[in-house]
Amino acid sequence: MRLAFEDVSYSYEGGEAKKRRGRRKKDAARQADWGNAPDAVWALRDVTFTVEPGEFFGVAGHTGSGKSTLIQHMNGLVHPTCGRVLADGRDLAEKGVATEVRRQVGLVFQYPENQLFANTVYDDVAFGPRNMGLGAEEVDRRVREGLALVGLSFDELSERSPFDLSGGQQRRVAFAGVLAMEPEVLVLDEPVAGLDPLSREEFLGLIRELHAGGRTIVMVSHSMEDLAALSDRILVLSEGRVFRLGTPAEVFADAAALKAVGLGAPAPEAFAASLREAGFTLGRDLYDERTLAADIAAQLAGTPVAAAPDAAVGFAALRAADAVAEGGGDDA
Repeated sequence: MRLAFEDVSYSYEGGEAKKRRGRRKKDAARQADWGNAPDAVWALRDVTFTVEPGEFFGVAGHTGSGKSTLIQHMNGLVHPTCGRVLADGRDLAEKGVATEVRRQVGLVFQYPENQLFANTVYDDVAFGPRNMGLGAEEVDRRVREGLALVGLSFDELSERSPFDLSGGQQRRVAFAGVLAMEPEVLVLDEPVAGLDPLSREEFLGLIRELHAGGRTIVMVSHSMEDLAALSDRILVLSEGRVFRLGTPAEVFADAAALKAVGLGAPAPEAFAASLREAGFTLGRDLYDERTLAADIAAQLAGTPVAAAPDAAVGFAALRAADAVAEGGGDDA
């Protein structure tokens, strides 16, 4: 499924804004009237982009930049005050379209475990499929597959209360409930927020697997490292507007611009930029910890970076990176 935002603006106005939306002509493009709505709070302003089928699309921005409002438009939980959101060319604001699209675009809110409510894990995961009007046999199949996808045992957990599980298990159950609806697009709002380091890495691995399996992923995250590692493209919002849109290398190329809107480049890339200023020749467009340590070690050893092994980062490479970070590179 292809999602397209066309000049989308959204205001937290009251009844008058809703009345205006109700009077919108089917094919008429509307413009935001910023100056004539002094009491309006504009969460989004003139936002235009597409999410392509199979893409891993990252969303970043400072607190209050409009990220959560943006993703709520993706399955029609809210509709634009101005502009359009299209799912495979269909306007989500048109009657009945959003209801259909919600079966294909699954939205997982931040801390989804807070939305668990049923007496058993089975009933919680089955809630969505049952509301879709599916038969008992199909519901059962989807519950089993949903739990399997998130690494939970159907036999061990299906009849237990979700409230007796660990926090990480509860989040997996909430994920399973969305996956049981078999969405084409999975929209995740800070999916690893609040998790311990081990659970965090497990969840990121799960998200990678879901994407590798063919699902389109839209992920909001405050972690620039996660977005750089996972995303095909990243949208950066600032005060409700598109600030940057491009590949991770393109988005993180201007660290100073990101800093001006309350964000930063991933730590390895920021460190690489400081090393370039100190005279190191680092030729990659975007670094992670592994590749940066490898290239630093190669330079300190007098080896051309191009000849250095891409993945072989042992203790020597890590010590070299530590030495540079502590200002000890000249003695190496």
